[in-house]
Amino acid sequence: MEQQDKPVKTTEKKISRRTLLGGALATAILPVTSVFAKYVQVGVSAVPDPTKQPGPLPGKVGTRSAFEVPVKKPSDISSRTPLQDLYSTITPSDLHFERHHAGVPSIDPNQYELLIHGMVERPMKFSLHDLKRFPSVTRTCFIECAGNFRTGKEDMTVQEILGLTSQSEWTGVMLSTLFRELGVSPKASWFLAEGGDAAVLTRSIPIHKAWDDAMIVYAQNGEAIRPEQGYPARLLLPGWEGNTNVKWLRRIEISDAPYFTREETSNYTYPVKDKIRMFSFEMDARSIITYPSFPQKVERGWIEIRGIAWSGRGKVDRVEVSTDAGKSWNEARLQNPILEKAHTYFRHLWQWDGLETEILSRVTDETGYTQPTLKQLIDARGKDIGGYHMNPVTAWRVKRDGSVIFKPESYK
Repeated sequence: MEQQDKPVKTTEKKISRRTLLGGALATAILPVTSVFAKYVQVGVSAVPDPTKQPGPLPGKVGTRSAFEVPVKKPSDISSRTPLQDLYSTITPSDLHFERHHAGVPSIDPNQYELLIHGMVERPMKFSLHDLKRFPSVTRTCFIECAGNFRTGKEDMTVQEILGLTSQSEWTGVMLSTLFRELGVSPKASWFLAEGGDAAVLTRSIPIHKAWDDAMIVYAQNGEAIRPEQGYPARLLLPGWEGNTNVKWLRRIEISDAPYFTREETSNYTYPVKDKIRMFSFEMDARSIITYPSFPQKVERGWIEIRGIAWSGRGKVDRVEVSTDAGKSWNEARLQNPILEKAHTYFRHLWQWDGLETEILSRVTDETGYTQPTLKQLIDARGKDIGGYHMNPVTAWRVKRDGSVIFKPESYK
């Protein structure tokens, strides 16, 4: 016997304007037809209403929202940028990666001096004020540690894998401008850059870099560079490994030969098959997908794959994305402006069918160099590959439940 629905007793209750505007109504959820959204919230939720009381008054220094807490991941010698949390290629100054050899020195800008001597007609000392009197230049470029690569676990974030690279807008004076002031000898072929930290880090630099695009920078992203980045002035060598971009720069000595300092012999030197590689300055082209990545989760349907690509040898020419574990590749869309020796944002729209797969990216720069696989790196350099200038294609596994994990590869 079919059961009849019982009549439901209803009562009519008026809702006052005060109740409606005061936030007493529960939030309603309505379905929406969209490739990117399933629901839209309407109504007013029962949460504190910011329109009911004034907020803080204007202050001297701005702050992030309390709901946004991007942080670097520190260790004893470095601190990694949360690349997966950034929305553009510019790294906020306080999130720029750090790599120190003896901590961060405290240097009074009024006492700062930069000595330039050696094979020059007029050795000189420059104060910070002196440096700022020269014609200034501003450019955007990345800095990357030569040892910027980690692997080994599935639960690794982009920050843990490649967090030792960041990008800023830098302002300072061209090193070539200073060299012309000094009268550098035409026989000079190298210069020594020395830092003012407790490690007194020094590196030998081919002098052609000084005549090309080297800078002495004192500003970063519109403000004085941070102490962790070399305040009050540092050397900037666009596209070259981070340790050559000597921070807290205090001395430059010009010569006709490299100096073979501690850092470029005991460190930053590594085997390539039966030889030893030294002075490997340019950072090779590389890319990484920042979304989706561990520990993010995705849903079946359309997903915008996003990431960054860069090369120390020039501009990014193209980025390709694979959504089937490298069986096929599709060209991603690059975000303008595409700058030389700079992080470039890429995007690729992908419709995920819910099946387990791997997503990868690879970059080709304007010289024609294409980011290699780990196997290609090992074939070229040998099994004793070391940890410097490691730029292999990296993969993320997308599981059926939408979770995303890193695909580690062994190379030691």
